[in-house]
Amino acid sequence: MRHDRKVALITGSAKGLGKMTAVTLAEQGCDIAINYVHSRTEALALAERLEAFGVRSLAVQADVSRTEDLRRMVREVEEQLGGIDILVNNAGPFVRERRLFADYDTEEIDYLVRGNLLGVMELDHMVLPMMRKQGWGRIIHFGFGRASEGTGWPHRAVYAAAKVGLVSFTKTLAVEEAPNGITVNMICPGDIRGEYKEKYIHEVEQITDDESPRGRPGTGEDVARTIAFLCHPRSDFITGNIMDISGGLDPIRAVKGTAPLTRGQ
Repeated sequence: MRHDRKVALITGSAKGLGKMTAVTLAEQGCDIAINYVHSRTEALALAERLEAFGVRSLAVQADVSRTEDLRRMVREVEEQLGGIDILVNNAGPFVRERRLFADYDTEEIDYLVRGNLLGVMELDHMVLPMMRKQGWGRIIHFGFGRASEGTGWPHRAVYAAAKVGLVSFTKTLAVEEAPNGITVNMICPGDIRGEYKEKYIHEVEQITDDESPRGRPGTGEDVARTIAFLCHPRSDFITGNIMDISGGLDPIRAVKGTAPLTRGQ
């Protein structure tokens, strides 16, 4: 059943940055579709929390690297919430271990590219008809700091290639869909780790981070409030942008010029 509220589907939203985005959009009155792969308990708990804001919430299991999962997820959200107005492509596999490209298995390469590029493109393609029909939509992609420069990222070759490809796709789709009232932007979080992904700015203002030019750690709120702004109805003139939310940190600078790695390092 369709309500007047906007419906937001946020991939990978049971925890971390996706969770903070879900909370922020729910606070602004959006119905929320939470996506998870394995974190069912966390997803159901978040859905219950969001409903306390007076909105509807749905938890849907799906792996963004699997086309059949994406189709099922979109179908479930459309059937239970009435459609998708806002799509936040937060989920995407990442290998924290620093590794040379030669040390990846072909299966890992396929998984990283599918999860970070092809799956995103497929999901966008599935929701575009709904957005076009109503003449309104917001699509958010996730990148990494300085992704728009198309620079190399040693030890992150596959992930970086997929995300840089997504930069070009973001800009292209933004131009193609602008006449349909659909905006497409990419946000590029800095190195926000662990518990900070679910923290608010006021919780870290007195904490010093020597690696950050800003001087404090980044938080989930830094990312979520930017997404909420881009999803606002009057943000329709902002499209095709690649926005760093990094406090000025260059995540690639620190690894340039380092000695070659060997397997397992």
